[in-house]
Amino acid sequence: MHYDRTDARILEIVQKNNRLTSEIIGELAGLSATACQRRLKRLRSDGIIEADVSIVSAKAVGRPIQMLVLVSLERERADIIDRFKKAIKSSAEVVNGFYVTGDADFVLYITSRTMEDYEQFTRRFFYENPDIKGFKTMVVMDRVKAGFAIPVEVPDQD
Repeated sequence: MHYDRTDARILEIVQKNNRLTSEIIGELAGLSATACQRRLKRLRSDGIIEADVSIVSAKAVGRPIQMLVLVSLERERADIIDRFKKAIKSSAEVVNGFYVTGDADFVLYITSRTMEDYEQFTRRFFYENPDIKGFKTMVVMDRVKAGFAIPVEVPDQD
């Protein structure tokens, strides 16, 4: 995946606000709207831009309980890991899931309407899964920062 300085500028702009028009993005990046559209299309097709999303308030949509959950698997085997990754992807309650190194195998960000709903989720998702050794839940008291913006390295000019 290759990108240049202008692409890096476009990436910085759309990470802050992906609802801007191609005309405005182009103006900020020093391009015509058409050239900007071409670059955005390439950045998406190359997988540099993975998705265009809106960050929704969990509280505003009735899911005020937010947790970070550390999950340890019974064994680290490829089939077990793949099965759990599939379960994460198919669960609406799991907003983000990460396969990690360290004390846990996975870190999950989960939202819930109530603690009772979360308890039901844990029974279904964790306790009924024989591949899970254990899990630890940390309840989020305050979401200090929310976003997906990645610092974009400006490539060296060749």
